[in-house]
Amino acid sequence: MKAIIQTDPTDPTSLTWQETPTPTPDEGEVLLRVTAAGVNRADTLQAQGHYPPPEGDTDIIGLEASGVIEDANGCVRPDGTPWYAGDEVGALLSGGGYAEYVTVPAGQLLPVPAGYSLTDTASVVEVACTVWSNLMMTAEIGKDDLVLIHGGGGGVGLFAVQVAKALGARVAVTAGSEEKLEVCRGYGADVLINYREDDFVAAVKEEGGADVILDIIGAKYLDKNVSALAKDGHLVIIGMQGGVKGELNIGRLLSKRGNISATGLRYRDRADKARIVAATVEHVWPLLENGIIRHHIDRVVPVQDAAGAHRALLAGDITGKIVLAVE
Repeated sequence: MKAIIQTDPTDPTSLTWQETPTPTPDEGEVLLRVTAAGVNRADTLQAQGHYPPPEGDTDIIGLEASGVIEDANGCVRPDGTPWYAGDEVGALLSGGGYAEYVTVPAGQLLPVPAGYSLTDTASVVEVACTVWSNLMMTAEIGKDDLVLIHGGGGGVGLFAVQVAKALGARVAVTAGSEEKLEVCRGYGADVLINYREDDFVAAVKEEGGADVILDIIGAKYLDKNVSALAKDGHLVIIGMQGGVKGELNIGRLLSKRGNISATGLRYRDRADKARIVAATVEHVWPLLENGIIRHHIDRVVPVQDAAGAHRALLAGDITGKIVLAVE
């Protein structure tokens, strides 16, 4: 098969479409012929050497894909019915999406939402699992909670805005341009904060503080996030764009009875990923199929231009998701 191979581990742009061995599925895995792969910030971190795959997994980049099952390998769905060769699916991956073929544990397969194409599906797998596992399975947001979402114009951000609104929450977002904030408004955001010009702590405190914060920044925002929390608020850190080491004012956190969680999908074991995938399909897929939540694809580019896709994402040129077309 062909796949995107990083030919120089010191050069994150050395992403070349070249021949590599086709993987063979182990027991409990299918072989997926990839149609499209979503691009995520974690992919750019891996290319920079900061986010290696779990031990024993492929070092080919790509945490989500969609396509057609080539070899079902006797795998079954959660309800016990079999998967078949020819079934169209989405896939949550530990790696390997930027390729013609990838092996996928059966518990990490998702049906294509009704009305969605395979390209559409590739844009929602990772964000849907990330958002549902963090907003509901971790933070348990409730009706009328104020949810602060950093990076509101990104793929995770726009999806999180919609999930939070569907659950009856109020939503505040940060983004770096008025154009991205207007997109957030169109998806339901109530409080729009340009982080280049405004103090998000002051803006959120005017609303009574954030009951839940979904944070992609990490260290740079740690102290400010704690300041922005409401009483009994929950800060959920899912990214490190602002660094990995920050100073925590424990006294301030104690005074708010605050909670901090730091989570990720990639290094979870298969059983945990399967649990998240099943919950996402149960709760989020109906919202997609009913049009309550919409995907947002900024652009689709050939997989051979993976390096260009990474550059666009890092430059902040993308609103929503960028998808690689593999065929």
